[in-house]
Amino acid sequence: MSVSDRPIIGLTTYLEQSQTGVWDVQAAFLPKSYFEAVTRAGGIAVLLPPQPVSPEIAQRVLHGLDGLIITGGKDFNPARYGQEPHPTTDEPRLDRDAWEAELLTQALDADLPFLGICRGAQVLNVGLGGTLHQHLPDIVGHTNYQAGGGIFNHLPVELEGDLLINDMLGNGSDPLTVPVYHHQAIDRLADGLVVTARTSDGVIEAVELPSATFAVAVQWHPEAAPEDIRLFEGLVEAARNHRKALA
Repeated sequence: MSVSDRPIIGLTTYLEQSQTGVWDVQAAFLPKSYFEAVTRAGGIAVLLPPQPVSPEIAQRVLHGLDGLIITGGKDFNPARYGQEPHPTTDEPRLDRDAWEAELLTQALDADLPFLGICRGAQVLNVGLGGTLHQHLPDIVGHTNYQAGGGIFNHLPVELEGDLLINDMLGNGSDPLTVPVYHHQAIDRLADGLVVTARTSDGVIEAVELPSATFAVAVQWHPEAAPEDIRLFEGLVEAARNHRKALA
């Protein structure tokens, strides 16, 4: 594959206190598994750290991209969907919340191919007017969705409907087993979104925005399953087509 065939995919990052060598500073970072999956899928990964944002800045950033991934991370600020924080909800990262919310708004407005991962699915739902369950154990009565200790649990999900995710991941009648690490999930679904995967508990694990060319979001962590990069390949292909359409 030639370099000219590789679309540029932006991935949002964490911004946290970090230690490396003698340094203990605020730093932007992202686990390698995310951008390695983009590279393997045929894209060029560009990291997008939280920073002051306006609609114009977000548009300028996205103008240089062919696709966008909003990645996993700390809980989205519940004030954005009109709730007080649950005792287990993370202290909000207001800079990251604002950055990703504006990037998403402008990406959807430009019909830029978009993939949301874990937190990214929640940013999409809240951005379009939906709400979240702030602590799934209160709803389902167990902690299987977030076992703790940085260890991914693996749960079966059932694909629904006949949209993009089924084209990418459909494998007949067998459930798809996916790596999960989340204690929150979509509650009230935003207008315009369609549920495309659930667990046996009824927890929403994937949604799509059919009015967009490619706007897919999953609550699980596809980057944690390096043997299956089909979601990343789907995004990269959509990004490649997007760039060609604008040429």
